[in-house]
Amino acid sequence: MSFVRVEKPRPHTTVITMNRPERMNSMSFELVVPLHEAFAAVANDNDTTCVILTGSGRGFCSGADTQDVEPPPNIEGLTLTRIATRAMTILAQLVPTMRSLPQPVICAVNGAAIGGGMCLALGADIRIAGESAYFRAAGINNGLTATELGLSFLLPRAIGSSRAFEIALSGRDVSAEEAERIGLVSRVVPDAELLESALDLAGQINGWSAQGVALTKRMMWAGLETGSLAAAVELESHTQLFVRMTTQNFEEATRARKEGRKPVFRD
Repeated sequence: MSFVRVEKPRPHTTVITMNRPERMNSMSFELVVPLHEAFAAVANDNDTTCVILTGSGRGFCSGADTQDVEPPPNIEGLTLTRIATRAMTILAQLVPTMRSLPQPVICAVNGAAIGGGMCLALGADIRIAGESAYFRAAGINNGLTATELGLSFLLPRAIGSSRAFEIALSGRDVSAEEAERIGLVSRVVPDAELLESALDLAGQINGWSAQGVALTKRMMWAGLETGSLAAAVELESHTQLFVRMTTQNFEEATRARKEGRKPVFRD
């Protein structure tokens, strides 16, 4: 049985589904390793311009698997401390890998997004939640830290520092309704419409220039780490000028507007 499914139900959109429903898609190495492989494959798929990540069954991802017996790969001859470092590195690289994908990543969050599962959702560029979705920074509940896999960087930037501190320190659940209200997700839809809504959004994004979309994603993430408005404007100016001068996209957009049709961007 494959713990990660990769499908392309619509043109230019790849859906990656974590497929371990009996464990609410918990983060065993049996799931995490093929998830890394799926990200690597989609990054090299020039026909994919948008990615959707979701979970099968009643949960998006329930975080660390407390019953996992599968060791991390390639640990022969390593001491315990080196095995621990290897294991943490595999987990910790999930969010940076999502960020480095050239395509936008939409998380369609169904049910529980707990611990590392919440962090995985935070690593997406866009989050849509089903009505049953809920989020919990569960490390604190387990006697550990709530801060893992990039949460301390991503959560305050998504919802503000006061709310982020409260959610991380309390270990409480955040419902889909609250998540939408505080900006943790962009919108909430009925569970039955979750994947279709994500696919429709991906289709809308896919209607634009692939180069424009990819560079917009890169610039939005860069803006989160840029230290000043002046630096952000400088970066944006060079990116905008690059696309303007190396493609005919702007001219095509102008023609399409005059002709009352959708533009066809060829980059």
